Amino acid sequence: MFSKSCKYAIRAVLYLSIHSGEDKMIGVDVISDELDVPKHFLAKLLQQLSRARLISSMKGRSGGFFLSEKDLESNLLLVIEAIDGPGTFTDCVLGLKTCSDKNPCPYHFKITDFRSKFYAQLKEETVGEISTRIKEKNFKLKNIPL
Repeated sequence: MFSKSCKYAIRAVLYLSIHSGEDKMIGVDVISDELDVPKHFLAKLLQQLSRARLISSMKGRSGGFFLSEKDLESNLLLVIEAIDGPGTFTDCVLGLKTCSDKNPCPYHFKITDFRSKFYAQLKEETVGEISTRIKEKNFKLKNIPL
C-alpha cells in the first residue's frame, strides 16, 4: 500500500518522536544506522518532511533533526501524503486508472471499508500518541535478526 520511501519516512518520524526533542537533535547518520535505512535515501526523505513542516531541523555542527511539540501533534496521514501523495487512499490497488464505484476492479469494494477505517485512524492519532504507545508496548521500528 505504501512505497518503500513512505515506510522509511514513517519509521524515521516515529524514531524521532521517541529519541529526539528540541534539546536533542539527531543526525541522519544515527537515524540511518538505527533503522537500517540507506543514508542518502533517508537524507532526501528527511529534507522532504522538513520542507513539509512535519519534522524540524537545525543546520550546523550540532544540528540534526527533531520533533518539536507542534510536530508531535501532527499525524502519520500527513507524512504519508507528503511522501506518496494524496492518492494513496483513493488510487486503485491494482493500479487501474479507470477503477471506480461505477467501473470497479475485483478488489475495489473489498478494500473500501479497510481503507476508510485505516485512513481515519491515521488522521485521528497524533505522532505523540503513537510514540507513547510504542514506548509502553516496546514495539520495534527495525527488523530484528531471527
